Amino acid sequence: MTANAFAPEAAKPTVVLVHGAFAESSSWNGVVSRLQSQDLAVLAIANPLRGLAQDAEYLRSIIDRIDGPVIVAGHSYGGSVASEATEGADNVRGLVFIASFILEPGESTGELAGKFPGGELGPALRPIPYSAGANSGDDLYIEQDRFRAVFAADVPEDTAALMAATQRPIAAAALDDKATKAGWKNIPSWTLVTRQDLAVPAESQRFMADRAHSSAVEIDASHAVTVSAAADVADLILEAVRGTGR
Repeated sequence: MTANAFAPEAAKPTVVLVHGAFAESSSWNGVVSRLQSQDLAVLAIANPLRGLAQDAEYLRSIIDRIDGPVIVAGHSYGGSVASEATEGADNVRGLVFIASFILEPGESTGELAGKFPGGELGPALRPIPYSAGANSGDDLYIEQDRFRAVFAADVPEDTAALMAATQRPIAAAALDDKATKAGWKNIPSWTLVTRQDLAVPAESQRFMADRAHSSAVEIDASHAVTVSAAADVADLILEAVRGTGR
């Protein structure tokens, strides 16, 4: 990978998109096409979903190899990773949190997910043991017959069925990992709050956005907002691009 592989025009930002648990890079497709239509370089990474520190290290290794300014957008657990990864990243101009977690050091994603009532994701999760070399643990999946109801209620049934079948599991331990850094403390941020979210309740999203002094907008959407309301997600990212003067 060359240093300028993702940013041929250094005057424009590269937008790096970080998916969360139970999703994968293609969940950003509708957002990517809208950003590319504005002549922005876009990279939707494959978040490993193995652990907060490891996932953040992976994301940071990509950010550090991008020439020019960067805007990082994280969905759900992807926001936890984005914040952890971007502290001290001089080329990151803005953070965008989409139905996301904005953790303080010492907090875990799981802790914030359960801080306010309204979440229905927990009972729909199925742990499946995994082993990979010296590493082992439980992977968490959403039961496929409950995926649309708790994760993607405003997504067409056929699309939600595909999402359920292709969902990326997260290591259960990753949700318990505590944040050690908070990039949002020194990087301006924008937040999209999803009022119909059954995975990360809107009240929790508002709480985190407020304490981070993040510029927040709200829409009626499920947790799968990058699919169901891609235009709104892209609009907020473009607002961040404009707001950082790039």
